[in-house]
Amino acid sequence: MVGVFGLLLFVWRLGLTGLVDETPPLFAASAKAMADTGDWLTPRVNGLPRYDKPPLVYWLMGLGYALPGQSLWNPLGTWASRLPSALSSIGLMLLLAWTLLRRPQPSPQGQWPDPPQEAITAVTAALAFALSPLVLLWSRISVSDALFSGLLSAALLLFWWRYAGLCRWWLPWFVLGLAVLAKGPVAVALAGLTALLFALLQRDLPGLWALWRPWRGLALTAAVALPWYVLELLVEGQPYWDSFFGYHNLQRFTGVVNNHLQPWWFFLPVLVVASLPFTPLLLAGLVGALRPRPVSPEQSLQRFAACWLLAVFVFFTAAATKLPSYWIPATPAAGLLIALAAQQLRPGWRAATLRGSTLALVAVLTAGLAAGQLWVPLINEPEMPTLSASLLASGAVQRASLCFGLGGVAALLLWWGPSSTRRGWLLVQQLGMGAFVLTALVPMVELGDRLRQLPVRRMAALVLEQRRPQEPLAMVGILKPSLHYYTQQVVVYEGVQPNGPLNLTDRLAKEVRRGQVPTPATPGSSVLVVIDGNTAALPHWRGVPHQRLGSVGLYELWRVPRPALAQWSQALGQRAGLAPDWQDPRPERY
Repeated sequence: MVGVFGLLLFVWRLGLTGLVDETPPLFAASAKAMADTGDWLTPRVNGLPRYDKPPLVYWLMGLGYALPGQSLWNPLGTWASRLPSALSSIGLMLLLAWTLLRRPQPSPQGQWPDPPQEAITAVTAALAFALSPLVLLWSRISVSDALFSGLLSAALLLFWWRYAGLCRWWLPWFVLGLAVLAKGPVAVALAGLTALLFALLQRDLPGLWALWRPWRGLALTAAVALPWYVLELLVEGQPYWDSFFGYHNLQRFTGVVNNHLQPWWFFLPVLVVASLPFTPLLLAGLVGALRPRPVSPEQSLQRFAACWLLAVFVFFTAAATKLPSYWIPATPAAGLLIALAAQQLRPGWRAATLRGSTLALVAVLTAGLAAGQLWVPLINEPEMPTLSASLLASGAVQRASLCFGLGGVAALLLWWGPSSTRRGWLLVQQLGMGAFVLTALVPMVELGDRLRQLPVRRMAALVLEQRRPQEPLAMVGILKPSLHYYTQQVVVYEGVQPNGPLNLTDRLAKEVRRGQVPTPATPGSSVLVVIDGNTAALPHWRGVPHQRLGSVGLYELWRVPRPALAQWSQALGQRAGLAPDWQDPRPERY
């Protein structure tokens, strides 16, 4: 049953939408380049090395791209690039459920669940994880977060399995090595902090040390992960060291990168939103797990989940750079805490309060969605000017309200019914949310794809139709990496800054990338430029001599004579005192 739910939530209609700019096309293009070139060592995108993540996610995506018949089964590039994320979350759902079936957890009073309750708790834990808004989003896009979360969470669950006598000592360390290959040494830091918190709460550090064998385990983790890191460092040298370890790990933790500055309490609201509408149960489960009472290894899963969640919270709160996706590794622990808190409810004021507050949140969400006519027209997205009208016309918001409302009513009826039916109230609400995903959320995503990404794909087709042999391609203003993916051409990207024409001129003449050789601006030479309407109206681009070849949505396609571009750039530089700056270090360049 859990596997079927997972397939519906994460694989249903997965490949019917295109890549979502901006980050997923970078992953997909890197993986496709591996499959096309046979270079499986260094991820590369748009002619440049991509050092931000280790290779495991690229390898898994690349295996999909290496399969024949791409135009038949993978025309938009999303089956191959999204399946690793989707299957990671499905696998984690199965592992969460299997853990609770192998080691059911009693109530704090020592009451053990009967077999039907065991099954309900296992399914609700898997769904509480899967239905988190963060998990639903990141499990259906082409990035590494779901894979990393799946592997790290599997390693942590296996550490608890070892404590509960369910597996051999080396298994969690092997999986942890794969997690390091998915995102880096942060996997070891999070696992270590979880283990330390759990050992302190259990007051059993010597016993856990003997069971987990950390020195041997770390050696095994290193044996799995380090060979690629060493080989990559030998081949790529200092640029790889500075980018991956210096910028994407150390600097992200100690400083703010890419303008992701957030207050210290940022993950408190993220915790609330990521577990809606079951946040009251999560908080109850967390408080119950941290009570100072002795817990045997077989009965310690709730405490372990609490330490796991707190480890993610403490580590990323301490980091200077904060993103909502950093919370994803905590969502499986939240799923366990929610399901176990629901299992432990007994008739009384506490149960009524938790159930009532949860259903109150469901009612708020239902009412908010039902009032879509009031707030949807306020949505203002420049790249999708017709979004609000299209969203209302689709009926998806109304279907979302209906799914939440029916689930809440069914849960309320079950709770007030016979005692034998009360145990299923949370599962019924989750089924309503699953219906929301299938009937409302997925159609919303497909609508967004038609409005936001389809014009880029059509522009890519126009570029391939109009491009002359060896003619360079540029995109200025709104920057879409998917243009590179769908054209399979090197794209010179420039933003809206006033010296953009100077940068483009200089880069075409000097910049060296794999797949593009710099050439002088000789008579008759030209460059294709994809530009959005707002950028085209800016003074420093408005005067560029060009031939308009067509337009799709917000985007126009220009053919710009390179001698005229060079002349315009020279005059612009002299008039405004501008100079090219494209050679300045930019870690996020692609």
